Amino acid sequence: MKSEIRFASHPDDVKHYTTAQLSGHYLIDKLFTLGEINMVYSMHDRFITMGIQPADSKIELPSFEVYTKASFFLARREMGIINIGGSGKVIVDDEVFDLENKECLYVGKDMKTVTFESVDTAEPALFYINSTPAHAVYPTVKGEKKDANKVELGSKDNCNERTIYQFIHEDGIQSCQLVMGYTILHTGSIWNTFPPHTHHRRMEVYCYFDMPEDQLVMHFMGQPDETRHIVLRNNQAVISPEWSIHSGAGTSAYSFVWGMGGENKAFTDMDGVTLNNIK
Repeated sequence: MKSEIRFASHPDDVKHYTTAQLSGHYLIDKLFTLGEINMVYSMHDRFITMGIQPADSKIELPSFEVYTKASFFLARREMGIINIGGSGKVIVDDEVFDLENKECLYVGKDMKTVTFESVDTAEPALFYINSTPAHAVYPTVKGEKKDANKVELGSKDNCNERTIYQFIHEDGIQSCQLVMGYTILHTGSIWNTFPPHTHHRRMEVYCYFDMPEDQLVMHFMGQPDETRHIVLRNNQAVISPEWSIHSGAGTSAYSFVWGMGGENKAFTDMDGVTLNNIK
């Protein structure tokens, strides 16, 4: 098991980062290790990102007591899980949820045990997890692809035609503050979240997946008038501070899970950036 903490940073400081420093602060380069849990605790809205890849045996979610100061992980937290691998099962306080590829599970505050397993170890599940602090209890709810709010955005002409699947949001699966879903790029489109935006009321984490191993995404971040880039490959994630744009262009087809935490759950609460202001 690997766990680490990432501290929040000021945009003025980020202007001086080298490419390696930028990746060191924001890139989560190793999400999945067979039979293990990898976890990153970000001080941006105290957002936790995890990857769990069960092998022959089940994996029980630890308390991560050194970070949570709690006897179980969800004592003061909620979590969203999206399976981006093979078939799996999630057991929440003895209730079993089958989770197929691209299905979502919300687990609310106060659930004491959460256990993960793969159905077929030859094609293990890849449980991608986002977790935020929670102040109230909401029920554990599974979302299949057909249950998501489906939004079509972009156009072929602008190379950004994409379908958004919203699962955990203000009009969908209820939570305290977590918002989560994924976006699938259409064939021939490469740009995501473009034109870009910021939202000072929320931070965000992207996890890029369904990408050939020899391809990549150039993920753009930073303030709109002074952008930076981070190279991301399949099954890697990137932390996006509240002051930063979060957009990418891929060299082949890809999808990405987006998760947000902060002041509200309004998906459309964003501050748009015109292309004339991008530098």
